[in-house]
Amino acid sequence: MHFWELILGTVIALLPLINPLAATPAFLAITEGDSEERRREQALKGCLYMVGILVAFLIGGTFIMNFFGLSLPGMRIAGGLLVAGIGASMLSPPAGRAGPDDRETAAARAKRDISFTPLAMPTLSGPGSIAVTLGFSSLARGPLDYGAIILGILFVAGVTYTALRLSGRIVKVIGVNGMSALTRIMGFLLLCVGVQFVVNGVLGVATDPALLRSIRDTLAT
Repeated sequence: MHFWELILGTVIALLPLINPLAATPAFLAITEGDSEERRREQALKGCLYMVGILVAFLIGGTFIMNFFGLSLPGMRIAGGLLVAGIGASMLSPPAGRAGPDDRETAAARAKRDISFTPLAMPTLSGPGSIAVTLGFSSLARGPLDYGAIILGILFVAGVTYTALRLSGRIVKVIGVNGMSALTRIMGFLLLCVGVQFVVNGVLGVATDPALLRSIRDTLAT
């Protein structure tokens, strides 16, 4: 049961954060003038890079936490605050901000290969998705759990690749208002995920055996 919960939790947490539908206008902008074959190639490479980045942080999450002396509850609280902040900003996106600014778009167009940057990072695997992945690394108890999280990442990558491949059709069908509505829905889901991460972190701090012993010893004196 824990295996399937991790897969579902990874998908629910990452999909609104990566938001493939919202990434499609930016992808069309930075690949303007490219052939459909070139766009498919860039989309595939970008999604593979995204998987590589997130899996690297997932596997190296424990090392990173130990190196910086971070606790699991602290990581969950910090990641939850970051994710909740991103979700809240998606609920009321700034007017006129539909994609990268002119300088970002021009720089991306000038690059021969946009699959790693700006597509994979920071468009698809930015600070928020990395923070969520680090948070899920704290939930993994063994190789099977890591495998479940990786399967969730691969599923999200598959959805993202499909959305990027169909980006032209999606933008035409959904339109600007549809994109705005979907962004707000995903922002709300992301806000809920972030709040739950914070709740889990606070509960972890409150039920820490060392803290409970300290309170008991204080009350006993």
